[in-house]
Amino acid sequence: MTVSDLPFMPEFFDRYINLVNRDAELINELKKSIDVFDDVISQLKEKANFRYQEEKWSVKELLQHCIDTERVLAYRALVFSREGNVDLAGMDENVYAKNAIVDYRSIDDLIHEFKAVRQSSIYLFESFTKEQLLQVGTCFAKEMTPLALGFVIIGHPMHHLKTLKERYF
Repeated sequence: MTVSDLPFMPEFFDRYINLVNRDAELINELKKSIDVFDDVISQLKEKANFRYQEEKWSVKELLQHCIDTERVLAYRALVFSREGNVDLAGMDENVYAKNAIVDYRSIDDLIHEFKAVRQSSIYLFESFTKEQLLQVGTCFAKEMTPLALGFVIIGHPMHHLKTLKERYF
């Protein structure tokens, strides 16, 4: 299924979905984007703890944020696909980042974890039927489908990749 198959565009999350080609097929795009950070991160290894402003995340914190967010989004997709219209709590990304404590981790370790989480997401989305992908649930008081969440999973790291390219070099 593609972005064009979405029954509606979820408010707020559309900013991530709109980064994905409308004709991109979900599973293929999940697989293609498993290496989304490789080129940029290989150039930023020496700046792993760099912050472009004091209150902003380091490169490692940004990677951990993408990992945590993908796990949360995949969980939401699982719940919506299995339970239907459920209202799930939001995620405070700054609390997650504060408590992640990535200082002792290497960039390579975080990239490896990102790819493992992405592979898990691929397996999850491959298991869904078309009907399950279109089940509606609610998070952040916004209606979503697992299909939309799949495209958010693809677009969210693309959003942060743009930030890395603009602010960390």
